[in-house]
Amino acid sequence: MLRSSVNTAAILVFTGALAAAQGAPTPDADMKAVLDQLAALHPKPLETLSADEARKQPTPADAVKGLLKKNNKSTAPEPVGKVDDRTITGAAGQIPARIYTPVGKGPFPVLVYFHGGGWVIANPEIYDATPRALVNLVNCIVVSVDYRRGPEQKFPAAHDDANAAYEWVVKNASSMNGDPTRIAVGGESAGGNLAVAVAMAARDRKLQAPVHVMSVYPIAGSNTDTESYRQNAMAKPLNKVMMEWFFKNYLRSDADRKDPRIDLVNANLKGLPPTTIVTAEIDPLRSEGQQLAERLKSAGVQVDARNYDGVTHEFFGMGAVVAKAKAAEQFVADGLKKGFGK
Repeated sequence: MLRSSVNTAAILVFTGALAAAQGAPTPDADMKAVLDQLAALHPKPLETLSADEARKQPTPADAVKGLLKKNNKSTAPEPVGKVDDRTITGAAGQIPARIYTPVGKGPFPVLVYFHGGGWVIANPEIYDATPRALVNLVNCIVVSVDYRRGPEQKFPAAHDDANAAYEWVVKNASSMNGDPTRIAVGGESAGGNLAVAVAMAARDRKLQAPVHVMSVYPIAGSNTDTESYRQNAMAKPLNKVMMEWFFKNYLRSDADRKDPRIDLVNANLKGLPPTTIVTAEIDPLRSEGQQLAERLKSAGVQVDARNYDGVTHEFFGMGAVVAKAKAAEQFVADGLKKGFGK
């Protein structure tokens, strides 16, 4: 046990030195304020915890609320027309979903949104800010879907639930004042992966295709030795050892790392809908997100991709305190509007 701890510490010191040697990028002032606030909440290293313990740790969303309080600003959620918590049909039973509806008459276009958390932690409540922002920026309904998580339910449980949720929305869009002909998919991190995987599944199963894919700093591969993994080996709030922890908790074996639903950069991407991709400079997933954009373009898919310097993984949805998050939200909204034909 002691020997293992010493080895782990040595590895962390080495990877940290390597990241420094390769010029690890630094956060801008907005992002640094969030990271400082997160550090003040004293989260434990995720890789030292069980999945259940990890789900109880302070989150970047908590840091944003703390920063707003510190600056005497409101922590109230961004208002939308209506929010409805309910259950919908997943792949193996009912799953939670939160439906956000804009003010107005409708029928509205619909975004099926998948939260992040490495397919292991988090839920729609933690990722509440993104759907609210997009409802108002795009004037669309957002169905924020939960899914089964590892290690309790291993791969492909989350992917199967995401496919089932998309099919449910296609069938039930009209009943929520949505337009069943204008349905997009999107998500952040693990959810960004799920969005692309759902579009692939719809293509392969000859189902109604999403009109657009929004993929924000997606997990798009399983190679943890890319340029951005080396640069951001010790980054916060996501780093290399944390990603390995997520893979260990969700995947059944190393063989799953090569499954096209995980290894998107090596999947068949032909025939997918127009896609918007956002990446962040201080993120181990940056390289694979950028590679995914290039692979999609090579496959003939229309892609708009943008990288944001000085910000970290999880910056999206922090528009209340991070200026570049607000810009990224607008960039994504513009892509969705185009996809919806607005």
